[in-house]
Amino acid sequence: MSEEILINVTPQETRVAIVENGMLQEVHIERTRNRGIVGNIYKGRVARVLPGMQAAFVDIGQERAAFLHASDIRANGNGAGGDIHQLVKEGQEIVVQVVKDPLGTKGARLSTELTLPGRYLVYTPYSNHIGISQKIGDEATRERLRQLVKETMPADDQGGYILRTLAETAAEDEIETDIRYLHRVWRAGQERIADSPNGALLHEDLPLALRAMRDLVRAQVEKIRIDSRETYLKAIDFAIKFIPELADRVEHYTGERPIFDLYSVEDEIQKSLQRKVLLKSGGYLILDQTEAMTTIDVNTGAYVGKKNLEETLFKTNLEAAQAIARQLRLRNLGGMIIIDFIDMADAEHRRQVLRALERVLARDRTKVYLTEMSSLGLVELTRKRTRESLEHVLCEPCPACQGRGMVKTAQSVCYDIFREILREARQFGTDRYLVLAAPPVIDLLLDEEATGLLQLQEFIGKTIELKVEPLYQQEQYDVVLM
Repeated sequence: MSEEILINVTPQETRVAIVENGMLQEVHIERTRNRGIVGNIYKGRVARVLPGMQAAFVDIGQERAAFLHASDIRANGNGAGGDIHQLVKEGQEIVVQVVKDPLGTKGARLSTELTLPGRYLVYTPYSNHIGISQKIGDEATRERLRQLVKETMPADDQGGYILRTLAETAAEDEIETDIRYLHRVWRAGQERIADSPNGALLHEDLPLALRAMRDLVRAQVEKIRIDSRETYLKAIDFAIKFIPELADRVEHYTGERPIFDLYSVEDEIQKSLQRKVLLKSGGYLILDQTEAMTTIDVNTGAYVGKKNLEETLFKTNLEAAQAIARQLRLRNLGGMIIIDFIDMADAEHRRQVLRALERVLARDRTKVYLTEMSSLGLVELTRKRTRESLEHVLCEPCPACQGRGMVKTAQSVCYDIFREILREARQFGTDRYLVLAAPPVIDLLLDEEATGLLQLQEFIGKTIELKVEPLYQQEQYDVVLM
């Protein structure tokens, strides 16, 4: 399987696309104005203790107080858990790490069990345990890696390490480099803990482009293409220092076509915001995302099969299993997910569909647990959720239908307009551009996105004029060549 990582960078946002065999599988988006905070370490203050929930709310300087459960608190420096009143007090200073971004109306989820991820290892400063990824199955390899870490750890290192799956094929000097890097990061963090006030950010995770190189690159990745020279130079420097085997796979993309047009990534992103997913056979999926869970309904549609009804149902469900696994990754759906496969009378067919689903889910980087298929064709699964779904990143509840549907935010539409102007500028010569859009979009272009608009005008060397179209819906716009 061939794999490429495409990185699109603008002043407003960074987008990472993972493409396998020419097909988009995952999209990661980080916006400059609202970067995710998973992995960040803060010096917080306990604002409120909730004994009934065995939890506490902690002020970490964010808009909403963050949530800390008793099970995520180190007890006397030795393990986690215990009664919440014995673990924290209101007003207490506490060092915490974000393990889940704020989702919807919920604040961030915290832990006092700090971890610092590297390329091959994760450092656990408050634990002296050396753990190894379960995906490294060979016992001799596990023991070799365990001994290597013990021999390489600095003499004053009181922490522990978890070896990631990539460590299985890493050279000894690469493991050693990772340990030294993580040890330096933690020593710097300790100094900031002593000197910083409440609400201070003590440690911030890498930006998305570098995080993608650290966490998303696997052996089958052939190229990492970046369309920003500045980010490309940072990526090369990062690779040379920490992941030298990747340096020759990083490319600066300078093509005329936008990088996300190479594999129709923009089109696939638009499709991933729709409820209906068409299958090649003529069947289709219906995906509904709610606060409590996501439901996926499989339908035969126009597919009638060649032999009999049971064959039709079986073939449609097999194709649906492949499509569902891709949609979970592409849309970043998490939490509880219910799949309603089409009822099949044959127990062997039900078994094969479930096994097919398990095989494709095994390629997912995110942990997925699923149950056996019920007699009604229902499969329940949970997928770990650490960040917002693609729909929640790009869209907001539609005011026209009182929240029953979703429309793109005015910010997303602004960035669509920027990309459309860049696309037109590369293909056609004109003196100026006229943008027609809905009032909220024009207001944003004149206010918060005015700097981005000015930078775009300077880049293309053309004037961009704006005009309000009161009858346009928020997602509607036109770019007119003048």
